[in-house]
Amino acid sequence: MPADSSVGFWSWLQSSLSLFANWRWLGLLVLVPAFIAWAFVERRKRAVLRFSAAAQLFEQGRGWRPHLLWLLPVMRVLAFIFAVIALARPQERDSRTRDLSVEGIDIMIALDLSTSMEAADFKPQNRLHVAKEVLTEFLAGRSNDRIGLVVFSGAAYTQAPLTLDYGVLKEVISQLRTRVLEDGTAIGDAVATALNRLRDSDAKSRVVVLITDGDNNAGKLSPIDAAAMARAIGIPVYSILVGKGGKVPFPAGQDLFGNTTWRDVEIPINPELLQSMSSQTGGEYYRATDRESLKAGLQKVLDSLERSKIIEGGASATYHELFHQWLFWAFVLLALELLLKSTLLRVNP
Repeated sequence: MPADSSVGFWSWLQSSLSLFANWRWLGLLVLVPAFIAWAFVERRKRAVLRFSAAAQLFEQGRGWRPHLLWLLPVMRVLAFIFAVIALARPQERDSRTRDLSVEGIDIMIALDLSTSMEAADFKPQNRLHVAKEVLTEFLAGRSNDRIGLVVFSGAAYTQAPLTLDYGVLKEVISQLRTRVLEDGTAIGDAVATALNRLRDSDAKSRVVVLITDGDNNAGKLSPIDAAAMARAIGIPVYSILVGKGGKVPFPAGQDLFGNTTWRDVEIPINPELLQSMSSQTGGEYYRATDRESLKAGLQKVLDSLERSKIIEGGASATYHELFHQWLFWAFVLLALELLLKSTLLRVNP
């Protein structure tokens, strides 16, 4: 073989094998001749029908079924070949490449789940419902920002660590409810929990977004001490005060017909505290009195931050898995062989 032909062959072989994620499984194809030989031997060893008047039997002709018996081993061999190809995981390469040097921000959101978030001054929905909707839309507009979630009322808990899996975050947010945790508003503990999640981050832009509707009245750590911690490690706290303040409609129960009854309740707020925390840490304070202002507040947080590299890695091609198609036809052929073998092409020795 000429040298050029040899080089061309190996180049073609490498290119072909690159289409398989686990190409070593293709080595099982060397068993195909053995499968064919076994099918031939099995057919030759099949029991012969003993009939006392063989001449009369031959006169009847063979019929159409014996002419189709060769299909059974062919389907079995093809099923084996398709299964091997599926094991090798064939893939289709996308013509576009993906940049793995992703720019983004590390964001920990601390969301208030105290019962006061049931106030319905964001008509026709309450504060928590609107906050969940806005956060879901916020995630839909992100692509490279790692986002985590801390929830709090009388205590604070990490609901989701920093992640790029926005689908999981959306599902977590959709499940959030009030009256699950001990009631109260532990702002200091919430900020400290969020800071703990950001402490080891290598991103240049790290931020805590605090969304609450009340004043601190629970927890072990004061908000001012939590703000001092944030300032010490260089993480700004952006606070968003949700609600209109003053007396707001709050659910009081249900009437005889199952409809929610409302009463006006004064919910204490402390905008000065949130302003102090944000100012002390280099963040900003926003007031959200409706859905649009809450959405605008989150966007302003992003606009004010410097983006940084949080994943280094060059470029990568995108592949689409094709193994399921080959596996499907392997099962179809195997099932068809078993069906024909036990019905139309059944041989009775």
